[in-house]
Amino acid sequence: MAAQRPIQETAESLGIAPEYVLLHGNDKAKIRLEAGAATGRRPGKLILVSAMTPTGAGEGKTTTTIGLAQGMARLGLSTCIALREPSLGPTFGMKGGATGGGRSVLVPAEDINLHFTGDFHAITSAHNLLAALLDNHIHRNKPPHLDPRRILWPRVMDLNDRSLRHLVVGLGGALQGIPRETGFEITPASEIMAALCLAEDREDLRARIERLIVAEASDGTPFTAHDLGAVGAMMVLLRDAIRPNLVQTAEGVPAFVHGGPFANIAHGCNSVIATKMAMSHADWTVTEAGFGFDLGGEKFFDIKCASAGLDTAAVVLVVTARALKRHGGVARDKLTVPDPEAVRWGLGNLRKHVESVRIFRETPIVAINRFDADSEEEIAVIREACDDMRVPSEVADHFQHGGDGATALAEAVIKHAEKEMKPFDPLYAWSEPVKDKLHRVASAMYGAGHVTYEYPAEKDIERIDRLGHAGLPLCVAKTPLSFTGDATIVGRPRDFELKIRRVLLSAGAGYLVPLVGDIVRMPGLPADPQATRMDLIDGEVTGLV
Repeated sequence: MAAQRPIQETAESLGIAPEYVLLHGNDKAKIRLEAGAATGRRPGKLILVSAMTPTGAGEGKTTTTIGLAQGMARLGLSTCIALREPSLGPTFGMKGGATGGGRSVLVPAEDINLHFTGDFHAITSAHNLLAALLDNHIHRNKPPHLDPRRILWPRVMDLNDRSLRHLVVGLGGALQGIPRETGFEITPASEIMAALCLAEDREDLRARIERLIVAEASDGTPFTAHDLGAVGAMMVLLRDAIRPNLVQTAEGVPAFVHGGPFANIAHGCNSVIATKMAMSHADWTVTEAGFGFDLGGEKFFDIKCASAGLDTAAVVLVVTARALKRHGGVARDKLTVPDPEAVRWGLGNLRKHVESVRIFRETPIVAINRFDADSEEEIAVIREACDDMRVPSEVADHFQHGGDGATALAEAVIKHAEKEMKPFDPLYAWSEPVKDKLHRVASAMYGAGHVTYEYPAEKDIERIDRLGHAGLPLCVAKTPLSFTGDATIVGRPRDFELKIRRVLLSAGAGYLVPLVGDIVRMPGLPADPQATRMDLIDGEVTGLV
């Protein structure tokens, strides 16, 4: 494993001049936005890492992204990584840290997983400042007079806390505000997080914040952050947060880590700014999109690439024997027991994701992320299935061996990416009616037979049409553990009903959010939270990664 370089040297290896590097200690830095245009070089190629439908613990997309980049660096290629920042919700909840694992990790892992450079704090503060200014507007009875029952802007915090989903605020008398119902969402679900991650620059971010709809007047007219006079103060809070963060992997590969929307309740991609910064300084950029391809991968193409003018040279689909066994019907406590036949039963899920990638005119490279409990027979079943589907596959041992364990995968990706590239085909045109777009996503990505709408969702679509926002892309919010809206349904279900509860308008982010089933935007903690295994011993963090 390579010795860690000072972050100034990491920046220098990318050709970033010292005047663009804002140090946060010796191991991480903010990069000025001007560095992106300073290279004058043609952007490098972009590789997307996605996955099959995961188990609750995840299948190692981030670890594979890091390992693949390290494997490409081992081959002497100019390589950079673009990833999301971890949220404290899953860090202290189910998964623990989100900086990779084994010998394919980002460093300094503890800092990145915790407070890092303060981006999440800034986004949380900007979001809640807007909420406070809105409540003050209501309390002061300023025009336009807002109905407390028509307030649309919640508060956020970056922790899992189900008890905060539904609240009444303003109790205690006339001096304490106007009583009304509200609640908290997790910071990765904040529309400000999405706006920052989709913005091209500060002015684009400002324009998106101006469009944030926080309430409705009594006649249904939208009331925005611009109307509230909040935009300037919010931009002040986001002054540094918009700058991408530079760190490195355990083997010294540069990594931009910036923004952190979840893919089940938001669009699941790191910032456009960080992705383009990486592409402008390296020949190859490896990035990921959250959860399975049906969520993060689809949104990567139909929202991020479509809005930012990006395209991929290759798509990597992470597959594990563990996840295939889950989709073959194996109980959670038996997933580490070798069972080649159960792996075979779960292959329908993998086949559906391969088909979905091909809808975007791309053939995936399957990365078989090997776990210690995997048998050779199980790996052989996966390889055989990939051969049948005519997709390349490679076993990746990057967890155990770092870049050396991912060179075969890297070679397969490069071989594919050096072929003539075809522009991706979006799944739908943004201009199509909302229900047509949603039917296309539900049928093509999930395998649903039909889509039904509860009464509130029907009214939402009518309102969206009336306000002139029907021409926005979709950012479907649903469980990441199934193609359906029910997390207990595994494998590859077909022709099922997808029920839409609401369709939310995120005018600032620039998309619509259909809510499927009982999906919530503030997670709860699991029965055995990762937080209970963490400690600070002699100044060293334990149990985090």
